[in-house]
Amino acid sequence: MSEDYRQSDEYYANKIFLNAVLPVLKTVVEGKASLQKGWKGKNGICQIRCMAGPFDEGDDGTHFLIEEGSWSVKRGLSEEKPDVELVFKSRKHLNNFFKGKQIPFPAMKGVFKGKGMFLPFMQALITMGGLLGSTKPPKSEEDQNLLVKCMFNLLSTGISTLNKLGHPKIKKWTEKSPDRVYAWRVGEDEDLAAYIRIKAGKSKASRGVYRRSMPFFTMKFDTVPSALGILLSIDDMIESTVKGKIIMEGAPEYGSQLGDHMLMIGALIQPG
Repeated sequence: MSEDYRQSDEYYANKIFLNAVLPVLKTVVEGKASLQKGWKGKNGICQIRCMAGPFDEGDDGTHFLIEEGSWSVKRGLSEEKPDVELVFKSRKHLNNFFKGKQIPFPAMKGVFKGKGMFLPFMQALITMGGLLGSTKPPKSEEDQNLLVKCMFNLLSTGISTLNKLGHPKIKKWTEKSPDRVYAWRVGEDEDLAAYIRIKAGKSKASRGVYRRSMPFFTMKFDTVPSALGILLSIDDMIESTVKGKIIMEGAPEYGSQLGDHMLMIGALIQPG
């Protein structure tokens, strides 16, 4: 694979969609009772495939293993034939689709023989797309909480993904770092939390609260609306900090660094 291509925004964005955005689908299905009904008792494999381009070594993708309605996220392509599959003709095609440019549509397999999973899978994708594409807070409290949870997971995993890909700016941040944990959290709600642990160039993103010690830095929001104000780029971060909507638990300069990385992820996956 061309080194220049591996360092392109198109490649970085595609890896974030596959590694960080699509796994959020599991969170969305688990968080919406209306979606859970469609998966009750179902077993099978649903997959998103990206066809190889001239600079790729092979097809890429993410698949979901469903067992009695319970989802597991698996990076890469399934060794077994999926029951439902969306096939994109290139990385760019997948990027554009999930940025909202939905024409041309991907090839769809399993429409009629997908064990009744095709429609629930498409409904889940549409729900996730609508949620992550929000420009203002959702009306229901359930959806507000779900969006924050999804965004925290997406951001932590997205930053870690860029580090593992060798993104120059992120790699510079991690390569000389001692063992540190950077976290996001809303109040004391342990369900609305995520973190990334970095050390000597390595990184790992996780959901929930880091328990081994106090995180090196935490971007803590007082309420869900305050979190959405920043995550949806509605509120000014400095003003929110002054008003106590954001509590920077750690040195302010580290909050600025984390904020820059959050904006980078947003710029890669939002419509251009």
